[in-house]
Amino acid sequence: MKSFITYLFILINLYSCNQKETAMLNPIPENIPEEQSPESTDTTALTYLALGDSYTIGESVKVKERWPVILADSLKNRSYDIGEPKIIARTGWTTNELQAAIEGENITSTFSFVSLLIGVNNQYRGYNISQYEKEFEELLQTAIEFAGNDASKVFVVSIPDYGVTPFAASSDKEKIAKEIDEYNQIAETICDKYQVTYFNITPISREADYDTSLVAEDGLHPSGAMYNKWVNLILDDVVDIIEAN
Repeated sequence: MKSFITYLFILINLYSCNQKETAMLNPIPENIPEEQSPESTDTTALTYLALGDSYTIGESVKVKERWPVILADSLKNRSYDIGEPKIIARTGWTTNELQAAIEGENITSTFSFVSLLIGVNNQYRGYNISQYEKEFEELLQTAIEFAGNDASKVFVVSIPDYGVTPFAASSDKEKIAKEIDEYNQIAETICDKYQVTYFNITPISREADYDTSLVAEDGLHPSGAMYNKWVNLILDDVVDIIEAN
């Protein structure tokens, strides 16, 4: 009887040791949420929507030289978590064509910040400036909606002056400059009305009159070097926009 009890005691100890080893090999994790998803994503990244025409899509420059892309990369260099900008823009678009394109996108999400640069093709085609005034304001309202109805998250970039480029060598440069200034004045006034930040890059664009490195190979659009100048001008203020929100 005594030997049987001793044998039983040995079996119990062996079973207990095996259970401890199993527990050590397969530890029970602590504090697991009931429905934890292995594919959870970080939702803190900044999102950026850029609306415009050839100047925004970067006609005749590489993708990395588009100013919205340069801006996003510059923010990344300052340790901001930002994805690639969503760009709705095409060479030749007027205000009404941009409006139609936006409607076609059926965007339902909002963005951390939104930019708008439009109007040069209205001027180039000789449209009535009152059309620009009406449609620019509508586009600005749309941009504000895309920014969660927060005007402080929107900024507008002025129309550059293409009259100083080789493309316009035989054109009336003074007339082009005067009309571009009129368009920009309308845009700035509307921005003031909605308390939207307005960046005047037009003086930089006019540096192409004596610096050909600021013009792309097509002789009309800005080069990557000019777009870098734009971003250098606006970057600190865009950071302020982000930090304020």
